[in-house]
Amino acid sequence: MTPKKPEKQVDTKQLLEGFGNQILNDINHEKNPRFVTMVRSKSNILYDDKEGYLKLGAAREERNFINVAQAKKFMQTMAIAAKCHKFVSENLHTSIRGLFYQLKYSLGEDVDENIFNEQAESNPLIEDLEAALSIKRENLNLNANRKGVLAGNMRVIDKFGDDRIEIDTGKQGRSGWAIPSDVDNDIQFVDIKAKYVLVVEKDALWQRLNEDAFWKKENCILLSPQGQAARGTRRLIRKLADEGLPVYVFNDGDAWGWYIYWTIKTGSMNLAYIGKEIATPEARFLGVTMSDVEKYDFLKKMTMRATEVDIKRAQEMLGYQWINKHKEWVAELKKAIATKSKLEQDTLQGPRLTFVGDYVKEKIKNKDWLP
Repeated sequence: MTPKKPEKQVDTKQLLEGFGNQILNDINHEKNPRFVTMVRSKSNILYDDKEGYLKLGAAREERNFINVAQAKKFMQTMAIAAKCHKFVSENLHTSIRGLFYQLKYSLGEDVDENIFNEQAESNPLIEDLEAALSIKRENLNLNANRKGVLAGNMRVIDKFGDDRIEIDTGKQGRSGWAIPSDVDNDIQFVDIKAKYVLVVEKDALWQRLNEDAFWKKENCILLSPQGQAARGTRRLIRKLADEGLPVYVFNDGDAWGWYIYWTIKTGSMNLAYIGKEIATPEARFLGVTMSDVEKYDFLKKMTMRATEVDIKRAQEMLGYQWINKHKEWVAELKKAIATKSKLEQDTLQGPRLTFVGDYVKEKIKNKDWLP
């Protein structure tokens, strides 16, 4: 596959300086300092039926300083922006927890007040800044949780510090390549020689398939989010789909497995402000599914009783427009509710350990998946 040109890097320093100059301009003209950000409440989250992902609507809100209800949050947001400008200027990175501690200090000896007392105060304001500047926190040199592993015929060019590191993700042994939290800045994916991406919910099943060299035999990218997919992993899946690779998701047939799939496919409500960047609407759900019980006799003895949470979640999902538009999913969820049962992907190791790979190959060959 012909490698794409590196994506244009966001000039975050310039954006932050423009943001700060806007505030200074208001002050110099004796105006109430203010900025505008997107409303991130549930009422402003929309499903784009044409594009297939969750996004924010048109509602905006103004944050200003001369407002008793907003003054503290306004000041805190300015402190976050200033600190991130310092990180970007120095080319240093930290976590959102690290940012909290960088800003957890007193406003002065005569003021019995800290800028931040709890991280729960700073986290939503980081998101405000992301939304106001239309960038991701990774561009602010803030790392999110790193989680996920990958193996396949692909090379990664990673510019880290003063080094330019070339990584062959097909030569990482049993551990695979650990997916970083930021897969955009100073990183490039080249020589992608694969037919598709297989996302495997559980690390244990990923290890099973990796031991069988499934990715090598089937020429695919074998990836595990190791549970719920982190931001960086979801962004990577999107980028691989942009390379023209079909994306198949192999999860448990229960509330958690469904949730993981739909956050990969349509994004999530809490990250709707970057929905286009992390959603992969073209993803397909291979299984395991309730209909597998009818196709594979051994699974009749492998089903588990669904919990109240599983049933409630299935009922809720029937009410989501992005799910109930698919008759296949309506049938799947209704079957789970009616039988009060669920399936774990681990059950496919029942007949023999290598059956997992056969299952995946058969599903893809027969186009036996849920949309």
